[in-house]
Amino acid sequence: MTPRKLNILLLGSGGRECAIAWKMAQSSLLGNLYIAPGNAGTARYGTNLSLDPCDFAAVGQAALENHIDMLVVGSEAPLVAGIADHFHATAELSHIAVIGPGQAAAQLEGSKEFAKRFMLRHDIPTARHLAVTADNLAEGLALLDTLEAPYVLKADGLAAGKGVLIIDGLDQAKQALKDMLGGMFGDAGNTVVIEEYLYGVECSAFVITDGKDYRLLSCAKDYKRVGEGDTGPNTGGMGSVSPPAFITEDTARRIEERVIRPTIEGLRAEGLPYCGFIFFGLMIDYDGNPKVIEYNVRLGDPETESLMPRLKTDLVELLHASAVGRLGEMPVEFVPDVAATVILVSEGYPGAYRKGLPIIGLDTEMENVVVFHAGTKADDGRVVTSGGRVLAVTALAPTLPDALTMAYRRAGQIRFEGVAYRRDIGSDIDDPYANRTPDFVRRAKNQATLYTADYNTKHNRN
Repeated sequence: MTPRKLNILLLGSGGRECAIAWKMAQSSLLGNLYIAPGNAGTARYGTNLSLDPCDFAAVGQAALENHIDMLVVGSEAPLVAGIADHFHATAELSHIAVIGPGQAAAQLEGSKEFAKRFMLRHDIPTARHLAVTADNLAEGLALLDTLEAPYVLKADGLAAGKGVLIIDGLDQAKQALKDMLGGMFGDAGNTVVIEEYLYGVECSAFVITDGKDYRLLSCAKDYKRVGEGDTGPNTGGMGSVSPPAFITEDTARRIEERVIRPTIEGLRAEGLPYCGFIFFGLMIDYDGNPKVIEYNVRLGDPETESLMPRLKTDLVELLHASAVGRLGEMPVEFVPDVAATVILVSEGYPGAYRKGLPIIGLDTEMENVVVFHAGTKADDGRVVTSGGRVLAVTALAPTLPDALTMAYRRAGQIRFEGVAYRRDIGSDIDDPYANRTPDFVRRAKNQATLYTADYNTKHNRN
Protein backbone atom coordinates (compact mmCIF):
# COMPACT_ATOMS: atom_id res chain seq x y z
CA MET A 1 0.00 0.00 0.00
CA THR A 2 1.41 3.37 -1.01
CA PRO A 3 1.80 5.60 2.07
CA ARG A 4 0.60 9.16 2.37
CA LYS A 5 3.23 11.85 2.01
CA LEU A 6 5.81 11.55 4.76
CA ASN A 7 7.48 14.26 6.80
CA ILE A 8 11.11 13.25 7.25
CA LEU A 9 13.89 14.39 9.59
CA LEU A 10 17.38 13.58 8.29
CA LEU A 11 20.27 13.76 10.75
CA GLY A 12 23.70 14.86 9.52
CA SER A 13 25.58 17.66 7.81
CA GLY A 14 27.93 16.13 5.24
CA GLY A 15 28.01 15.32 1.55
CA ARG A 16 26.27 12.01 2.28
CA GLU A 17 23.28 13.79 3.81
CA CYS A 18 23.19 16.32 0.97
CA ALA A 19 23.02 13.49 -1.58
CA ILE A 20 20.30 11.72 0.42
CA ALA A 21 18.30 14.96 0.70
CA TRP A 22 18.72 15.60 -3.03
CA LYS A 23 17.33 12.16 -3.84
CA MET A 24 14.49 12.39 -1.30
CA ALA A 25 13.41 15.73 -2.76
CA GLN A 26 12.63 13.97 -6.06
CA SER A 27 10.06 11.68 -4.40
CA SER A 28 6.32 12.17 -4.83
CA LEU A 29 5.95 10.60 -1.36
CA LEU A 30 7.90 13.35 0.41
CA GLY A 31 5.95 15.83 2.48
CA ASN A 32 8.27 18.16 4.38
CA LEU A 33 11.98 17.45 4.72
CA TYR A 34 14.07 18.70 7.63
CA ILE A 35 17.83 18.27 7.95
CA ALA A 36 19.66 18.64 11.27
CA PRO A 37 21.98 20.42 11.23
CA GLY A 38 22.45 20.29 7.45
CA ASN A 39 24.62 22.61 5.37
CA ALA A 40 24.26 25.29 2.70
CA GLY A 41 23.43 22.64 0.09
CA THR A 42 20.80 20.71 2.03
CA ALA A 43 18.88 23.98 2.49
CA ARG A 44 17.97 23.73 -1.22
CA TYR A 45 16.03 20.51 -0.61
CA GLY A 46 14.44 21.08 2.80
CA THR A 47 14.63 23.08 6.01
CA ASN A 48 17.80 23.01 8.09
CA LEU A 49 17.41 22.77 11.85
CA SER A 50 20.21 23.89 14.16
CA LEU A 51 20.38 20.72 16.25
CA ASP A 52 23.05 18.38 17.53
CA PRO A 53 22.10 14.89 16.25
CA CYS A 54 23.35 13.42 19.53
CA ASP A 55 21.08 15.64 21.64
CA PHE A 56 18.23 13.13 21.72
CA ALA A 57 15.89 15.37 23.69
CA ALA A 58 16.25 18.20 21.17
CA VAL A 59 15.88 15.83 18.20
CA GLY A 60 12.75 14.33 19.74
CA GLN A 61 11.25 17.75 20.41
CA ALA A 62 11.93 18.83 16.82
CA ALA A 63 10.33 15.62 15.56
CA LEU A 64 7.15 16.34 17.52
CA GLU A 65 7.00 20.02 16.58
CA ASN A 66 7.37 19.23 12.87
CA HIS A 67 5.04 16.19 12.82
CA ILE A 68 7.79 13.86 11.67
CA ASP A 69 6.81 10.43 10.34
CA MET A 70 10.31 9.08 9.70
CA LEU A 71 13.74 9.73 11.22
CA VAL A 72 16.63 8.93 8.87
CA VAL A 73 19.96 8.81 10.69
CA GLY A 74 22.75 9.69 8.30
CA SER A 75 25.81 9.56 10.55
CA GLU A 76 27.13 6.93 12.93
CA ALA A 77 27.52 8.77 16.25
CA PRO A 78 23.81 9.02 17.16
CA LEU A 79 23.23 5.40 16.15
CA VAL A 80 26.08 4.11 18.28
CA ALA A 81 24.79 6.28 21.14
CA GLY A 82 21.33 4.68 20.86
CA ILE A 83 19.02 7.20 19.19
CA ALA A 84 16.87 4.46 17.64
CA ASP A 85 16.31 2.91 21.09
CA HIS A 86 15.45 6.34 22.49
CA PHE A 87 12.70 6.87 19.90
CA HIS A 88 11.33 3.33 20.27
CA ALA A 89 11.23 3.59 24.08
CA THR A 90 9.71 7.10 24.32
CA ALA A 91 5.91 6.89 24.18
CA GLU A 92 5.31 10.13 22.27
CA LEU A 93 8.06 9.28 19.72
CA SER A 94 7.45 5.54 19.29
CA HIS A 95 5.14 6.01 16.29
CA ILE A 96 8.00 7.55 14.27
CA ALA A 97 9.79 5.12 11.97
CA VAL A 98 13.57 5.12 12.48
CA ILE A 99 15.95 4.25 9.64
CA GLY A 100 18.98 3.03 11.54
CA PRO A 101 19.69 0.15 13.92
CA GLY A 102 19.42 0.07 17.70
CA GLN A 103 22.46 0.47 19.88
CA ALA A 104 23.12 -3.27 20.17
CA ALA A 105 23.33 -3.82 16.41
CA ALA A 106 25.18 -0.52 15.93
CA GLN A 107 28.12 -2.14 17.72
CA LEU A 108 29.01 -3.51 14.28
CA GLU A 109 30.48 -0.05 13.70
CA GLY A 110 30.83 1.17 17.27
CA SER A 111 33.15 -1.65 18.37
CA LYS A 112 35.68 -3.26 16.07
CA GLU A 113 36.14 -6.06 18.58
CA PHE A 114 32.39 -6.78 18.53
CA ALA A 115 32.42 -6.78 14.73
CA LYS A 116 35.35 -9.22 14.59
CA ARG A 117 33.68 -11.59 17.06
CA PHE A 118 30.46 -11.40 15.03
CA MET A 119 32.34 -12.28 11.85
CA LEU A 120 34.02 -15.25 13.51
CA ARG A 121 30.71 -16.55 14.83
CA HIS A 122 29.15 -16.44 11.36
CA ASP A 123 32.14 -17.55 9.27
CA ILE A 124 32.46 -14.20 7.50
CA PRO A 125 35.95 -13.78 5.99
CA THR A 126 38.16 -11.12 7.58
CA ALA A 127 41.79 -10.51 8.51
CA ARG A 128 43.58 -12.44 11.23
CA HIS A 129 43.41 -10.28 14.34
CA LEU A 130 43.66 -9.90 18.11
CA ALA A 131 41.86 -7.53 20.49
CA VAL A 132 44.35 -6.02 22.94
CA THR A 133 43.82 -4.17 26.22
CA ALA A 134 46.24 -3.13 28.93
CA ASP A 135 45.68 -6.57 30.48
CA ASN A 136 47.00 -8.55 27.51
CA LEU A 137 49.49 -6.05 26.09
CA ALA A 138 52.27 -8.68 26.16
CA GLU A 139 50.16 -10.95 23.94
CA GLY A 140 49.62 -8.10 21.50
CA LEU A 141 53.33 -7.28 21.33
CA ALA A 142 54.06 -10.97 20.72
CA LEU A 143 51.55 -11.08 17.87
CA LEU A 144 53.23 -8.11 16.19
CA ASP A 145 56.48 -10.13 16.22
CA THR A 146 54.77 -12.82 14.11
CA LEU A 147 53.31 -10.45 11.50
CA GLU A 148 54.97 -8.92 8.45
CA ALA A 149 55.00 -5.18 7.93
CA PRO A 150 52.98 -3.08 7.47
CA TYR A 151 51.20 -3.38 10.82
CA VAL A 152 47.55 -2.40 11.22
CA LEU A 153 46.29 -1.02 14.56
CA LYS A 154 42.64 -0.01 15.01
CA ALA A 155 41.06 1.76 17.96
CA ASP A 156 38.05 -0.29 18.98
CA GLY A 157 35.57 2.59 19.28
CA LEU A 158 34.61 5.58 17.16
CA ALA A 159 37.51 7.97 16.66
CA ALA A 160 36.15 10.39 14.05
CA GLY A 161 37.78 8.43 11.23
CA LYS A 162 41.27 8.78 12.75
CA GLY A 163 41.55 5.58 14.77
CA VAL A 164 43.37 3.40 12.22
CA LEU A 165 47.17 3.37 12.02
CA ILE A 166 49.18 1.56 9.33
CA ILE A 167 52.84 1.44 10.37
CA ASP A 168 55.87 0.11 8.50
CA GLY A 169 58.31 -0.42 11.39
CA LEU A 170 57.93 -3.09 14.08
CA ASP A 171 59.35 -0.95 16.88
CA GLN A 172 57.15 1.96 15.87
CA ALA A 173 54.10 -0.34 15.79
CA LYS A 174 54.80 -1.59 19.30
CA GLN A 175 55.16 1.96 20.59
CA ALA A 176 51.98 3.03 18.80
CA LEU A 177 50.09 0.15 20.42
CA LYS A 178 51.22 1.37 23.84
CA ASP A 179 50.34 4.96 22.95
CA MET A 180 46.86 3.99 21.77
CA LEU A 181 46.19 2.07 24.95
CA GLY A 182 47.56 5.03 26.85
CA GLY A 183 44.95 7.45 25.54
CA MET A 184 46.02 8.57 22.05
CA PHE A 185 42.38 8.27 20.89
CA GLY A 186 40.73 8.68 24.28
CA ASP A 187 38.30 6.00 25.39
CA ALA A 188 38.01 4.73 21.79
CA GLY A 189 41.48 3.21 22.22
CA ASN A 190 40.90 1.38 25.50
CA THR A 191 40.86 -1.71 23.29
CA VAL A 192 43.01 -1.91 20.16
CA VAL A 193 42.54 -4.48 17.40
CA ILE A 194 45.74 -5.64 15.73
CA GLU A 195 45.13 -6.93 12.21
CA GLU A 196 47.03 -8.77 9.55
CA TYR A 197 47.58 -6.44 6.60
CA LEU A 198 45.39 -7.39 3.64
CA TYR A 199 46.65 -7.09 0.06
CA GLY A 200 44.16 -6.41 -2.70
CA VAL A 201 41.73 -3.73 -3.85
CA GLU A 202 39.35 -1.95 -1.50
CA CYS A 203 35.71 -1.39 -2.33
CA SER A 204 32.45 -0.76 -0.52
CA ALA A 205 29.17 -2.66 -0.84
CA PHE A 206 25.85 -1.38 0.47
CA VAL A 207 22.51 -2.89 1.38
CA ILE A 208 19.28 -1.76 2.96
CA THR A 209 17.50 -4.23 5.21
CA ASP A 210 14.32 -4.47 7.27
CA GLY A 211 15.95 -7.17 9.39
CA LYS A 212 14.31 -9.91 7.37
CA ASP A 213 14.96 -9.12 3.73
CA TYR A 214 17.63 -6.99 2.12
CA ARG A 215 18.26 -5.23 -1.15
CA LEU A 216 21.66 -4.61 -2.68
CA LEU A 217 22.50 -0.96 -3.32
CA SER A 218 25.46 -1.59 -5.62
CA CYS A 219 29.20 -1.19 -4.96
CA ALA A 220 31.56 1.75 -5.06
CA LYS A 221 35.26 2.43 -4.69
CA ASP A 222 36.45 5.39 -2.67
CA TYR A 223 39.87 7.02 -2.44
CA LYS A 224 41.03 7.69 1.11
CA ARG A 225 44.54 9.10 0.71
CA VAL A 226 44.84 12.84 0.26
CA GLY A 227 47.53 12.66 -2.45
CA GLU A 228 47.53 11.36 -6.01
CA GLY A 229 48.81 7.84 -6.42
CA ASP A 230 47.31 7.01 -3.02
CA THR A 231 49.96 8.96 -1.13
CA GLY A 232 49.81 11.03 2.03
CA PRO A 233 47.59 10.66 5.10
CA ASN A 234 44.14 9.09 5.13
CA THR A 235 41.13 11.37 4.82
CA GLY A 236 37.38 10.91 4.98
CA GLY A 237 37.49 10.27 1.24
CA MET A 238 38.75 12.23 -1.77
CA GLY A 239 36.44 10.73 -4.38
CA SER A 240 34.53 7.66 -5.47
CA VAL A 241 33.37 5.66 -8.47
CA SER A 242 30.27 3.48 -8.83
CA PRO A 243 30.14 0.78 -10.02
CA PRO A 244 33.84 -0.19 -10.11
CA ALA A 245 34.66 -2.29 -13.18
CA PHE A 246 36.76 -4.79 -11.20
CA ILE A 247 33.63 -6.06 -9.41
CA THR A 248 32.73 -8.83 -11.84
CA GLU A 249 29.54 -10.88 -11.68
CA ASP A 250 31.50 -13.69 -10.03
CA THR A 251 33.00 -11.37 -7.41
CA ALA A 252 29.58 -9.83 -6.73
CA ARG A 253 28.17 -13.31 -6.20
CA ARG A 254 30.94 -14.14 -3.71
CA ILE A 255 30.33 -10.87 -1.84
CA GLU A 256 26.65 -11.69 -1.46
CA GLU A 257 27.13 -15.37 -0.59
CA ARG A 258 30.09 -15.05 1.78
CA VAL A 259 29.54 -11.63 3.34
CA ILE A 260 26.14 -10.00 2.91
CA ARG A 261 23.77 -12.94 3.38
CA PRO A 262 25.55 -14.38 6.45
CA THR A 263 25.63 -10.90 8.01
CA ILE A 264 21.86 -10.43 7.65
CA GLU A 265 21.20 -13.98 8.83
CA GLY A 266 23.62 -13.51 11.72
CA LEU A 267 21.86 -10.38 12.93
CA ARG A 268 18.54 -12.16 12.85
CA ALA A 269 19.92 -15.27 14.58
CA GLU A 270 21.38 -13.15 17.39
CA GLY A 271 18.13 -11.27 17.94
CA LEU A 272 19.49 -7.91 16.78
CA PRO A 273 16.66 -6.02 15.03
CA TYR A 274 17.97 -4.01 12.12
CA CYS A 275 16.18 -1.49 9.91
CA GLY A 276 18.46 0.61 7.77
CA PHE A 277 21.66 0.61 5.77
CA ILE A 278 24.75 -1.55 6.15
CA PHE A 279 28.07 -0.56 4.63
CA PHE A 280 30.54 -3.38 4.01
CA GLY A 281 34.12 -2.15 3.72
CA LEU A 282 35.80 -4.90 1.72
CA MET A 283 39.19 -5.98 0.49
CA ILE A 284 38.94 -7.92 -2.76
CA ASP A 285 41.97 -10.18 -3.12
CA TYR A 286 43.86 -11.04 -6.30
CA ASP A 287 41.51 -13.97 -7.03
CA GLY A 288 38.32 -11.96 -6.48
CA ASN A 289 37.59 -13.17 -2.94
CA PRO A 290 36.12 -10.64 -0.47
CA LYS A 291 37.24 -10.06 3.11
CA VAL A 292 35.53 -7.63 5.45
CA ILE A 293 37.69 -4.74 6.65
CA GLU A 294 34.89 -3.05 8.57
CA TYR A 295 31.17 -2.62 8.94
CA ASN A 296 29.41 0.74 9.04
CA VAL A 297 25.79 1.00 10.12
CA ARG A 298 24.93 3.78 7.64
CA LEU A 299 25.81 4.77 4.10
CA GLY A 300 29.36 5.81 3.24
CA ASP A 301 30.76 9.17 2.34
CA PRO A 302 31.74 9.94 -0.46
CA GLU A 303 30.25 6.73 -1.89
CA THR A 304 26.68 7.96 -1.32
CA GLU A 305 27.38 10.88 -3.63
CA SER A 306 28.10 8.33 -6.38
CA LEU A 307 25.25 5.95 -5.48
CA MET A 308 22.31 8.37 -5.27
CA PRO A 309 22.53 9.72 -8.86
CA ARG A 310 22.50 6.11 -10.14
CA LEU A 311 19.44 5.06 -8.09
CA LYS A 312 16.27 4.89 -10.21
CA THR A 313 14.07 3.64 -7.37
CA ASP A 314 12.18 6.19 -5.28
CA LEU A 315 14.31 6.52 -2.13
CA VAL A 316 11.44 7.52 0.16
CA GLU A 317 9.38 4.56 -1.02
CA LEU A 318 12.38 2.29 -0.41
CA LEU A 319 12.86 3.61 3.11
CA HIS A 320 9.16 3.23 3.88
CA ALA A 321 9.20 -0.38 2.68
CA SER A 322 12.12 -1.05 5.00
CA ALA A 323 10.38 0.64 7.94
CA VAL A 324 7.17 -1.41 7.59
CA GLY A 325 8.93 -4.74 6.94
CA ARG A 326 7.92 -5.04 3.29
CA LEU A 327 11.31 -4.67 1.66
CA GLY A 328 10.95 -8.11 0.08
CA GLU A 329 8.19 -6.69 -2.14
CA MET A 330 10.29 -3.73 -3.27
CA PRO A 331 12.45 -3.92 -6.41
CA VAL A 332 15.55 -1.73 -6.55
CA GLU A 333 16.85 -0.39 -9.84
CA PHE A 334 19.95 1.53 -10.84
CA VAL A 335 20.72 3.24 -14.15
CA PRO A 336 23.51 1.48 -16.09
CA ASP A 337 25.65 4.63 -16.22
CA VAL A 338 28.83 5.16 -14.22
CA ALA A 339 29.08 7.86 -11.55
CA ALA A 340 32.36 9.59 -10.67
CA THR A 341 32.71 11.86 -7.65
CA VAL A 342 35.56 14.31 -7.02
CA ILE A 343 35.88 15.89 -3.56
CA LEU A 344 37.04 19.51 -3.29
CA VAL A 345 38.87 20.08 -0.02
CA SER A 346 40.34 22.98 1.93
CA GLU A 347 44.07 23.64 1.77
CA GLY A 348 45.80 21.76 4.58
CA TYR A 349 43.16 19.04 4.94
CA PRO A 350 43.24 16.53 6.68
CA GLY A 351 45.40 18.70 8.94
CA ALA A 352 44.65 22.26 9.97
CA TYR A 353 42.71 24.37 7.47
CA ARG A 354 40.97 27.74 7.28
CA LYS A 355 37.20 28.20 7.37
CA GLY A 356 34.85 30.92 6.19
CA LEU A 357 36.30 31.22 2.68
CA PRO A 358 33.79 32.41 0.04
CA ILE A 359 33.00 29.85 -2.67
CA ILE A 360 32.64 31.05 -6.27
CA GLY A 361 31.06 29.17 -9.19
CA LEU A 362 28.26 27.24 -7.51
CA ASP A 363 25.52 28.70 -9.71
CA THR A 364 26.73 27.15 -12.97
CA GLU A 365 24.58 24.25 -14.20
CA MET A 366 25.96 21.29 -16.15
CA GLU A 367 23.78 18.47 -17.45
CA ASN A 368 24.21 15.17 -15.56
CA VAL A 369 26.50 16.79 -12.98
CA VAL A 370 25.47 17.50 -9.39
CA VAL A 371 27.43 19.46 -6.79
CA PHE A 372 26.73 18.13 -3.29
CA HIS A 373 27.70 20.29 -0.34
CA ALA A 374 29.68 18.89 2.59
CA GLY A 375 31.63 21.46 4.62
CA THR A 376 29.68 24.59 3.71
CA LYS A 377 27.42 27.10 5.43
CA ALA A 378 25.45 30.18 4.48
CA ASP A 379 26.95 33.44 5.71
CA ASP A 380 25.20 36.74 5.02
CA GLY A 381 23.94 35.64 1.61
CA ARG A 382 27.17 33.91 0.60
CA VAL A 383 28.20 30.25 0.72
CA VAL A 384 31.48 29.80 2.58
CA THR A 385 33.65 26.87 3.62
CA SER A 386 33.09 25.34 7.04
CA GLY A 387 34.95 22.03 6.86
CA GLY A 388 37.85 20.13 5.37
CA ARG A 389 35.84 18.32 2.73
CA VAL A 390 33.86 21.15 1.15
CA LEU A 391 32.07 19.91 -1.97
CA ALA A 392 31.46 16.67 -3.88
CA VAL A 393 31.17 17.00 -7.65
CA THR A 394 29.42 13.98 -9.19
CA ALA A 395 28.98 13.29 -12.88
CA LEU A 396 26.92 10.52 -14.50
CA ALA A 397 27.80 9.16 -17.96
CA PRO A 398 27.72 5.94 -19.98
CA THR A 399 31.47 5.44 -19.49
CA LEU A 400 33.87 6.21 -16.67
CA PRO A 401 36.19 8.38 -18.82
CA ASP A 402 33.22 10.54 -19.83
CA ALA A 403 32.02 10.83 -16.22
CA LEU A 404 35.50 11.82 -15.05
CA THR A 405 35.89 14.41 -17.81
CA MET A 406 32.59 16.01 -16.83
CA ALA A 407 33.31 15.92 -13.09
CA TYR A 408 36.74 17.51 -13.50
CA ARG A 409 35.41 20.16 -15.87
CA ARG A 410 32.78 21.16 -13.31
CA ALA A 411 35.29 21.02 -10.45
CA GLY A 412 37.51 23.44 -12.36
CA GLN A 413 34.68 25.99 -12.44
CA ILE A 414 34.48 26.18 -8.65
CA ARG A 415 36.90 28.37 -6.73
CA PHE A 416 37.75 29.18 -3.15
CA GLU A 417 41.11 30.10 -1.69
CA GLY A 418 43.37 27.04 -1.48
CA VAL A 419 40.90 24.65 -3.16
CA ALA A 420 42.47 21.24 -3.76
CA TYR A 421 41.40 17.91 -5.23
CA ARG A 422 42.93 14.72 -6.53
CA ARG A 423 43.22 14.50 -10.29
CA ASP A 424 43.58 10.72 -10.51
CA ILE A 425 40.21 9.51 -9.22
CA GLY A 426 39.15 6.41 -11.14
CA SER A 427 42.49 5.93 -12.90
CA ASP A 428 42.98 2.46 -11.41
CA ILE A 429 39.50 1.02 -11.97
CA ASP A 430 40.25 -1.01 -15.11
CA ASP A 431 43.52 -2.49 -13.79
CA PRO A 432 43.85 -2.01 -10.02
CA TYR A 433 47.31 -3.60 -9.95
CA ALA A 434 48.84 -1.63 -12.84
CA ASN A 435 50.62 0.90 -10.63
CA ARG A 436 51.41 -1.44 -7.74
CA THR A 437 54.95 -2.53 -6.97
CA PRO A 438 56.03 -6.05 -7.95
CA ASP A 439 56.36 -6.87 -4.22
CA PHE A 440 52.76 -5.79 -3.56
CA VAL A 441 51.48 -7.92 -6.45
CA ARG A 442 53.53 -10.90 -5.26
CA ARG A 443 52.16 -10.61 -1.74
CA ALA A 444 48.62 -10.15 -3.07
CA LYS A 445 48.90 -13.32 -5.15
CA ASN A 446 50.34 -15.31 -2.24
CA GLN A 447 47.67 -14.14 0.19
CA ALA A 448 44.90 -14.96 -2.29
CA THR A 449 46.32 -18.44 -2.92
CA LEU A 450 46.46 -19.20 0.81
CA TYR A 451 42.92 -17.93 1.36
CA THR A 452 41.50 -19.92 -1.56
CA ALA A 453 43.16 -23.12 -0.35
CA ASP A 454 41.90 -22.56 3.20
CA TYR A 455 38.38 -21.73 2.00
CA ASN A 456 38.21 -24.80 -0.24
CA THR A 457 39.39 -27.04 2.60
CA LYS A 458 36.93 -25.57 5.08
CA HIS A 459 34.03 -25.89 2.67
CA ASN A 460 35.02 -29.27 1.17
CA ARG A 461 35.65 -27.85 -2.30
CA ASN A 462 38.90 -29.68 -3.03
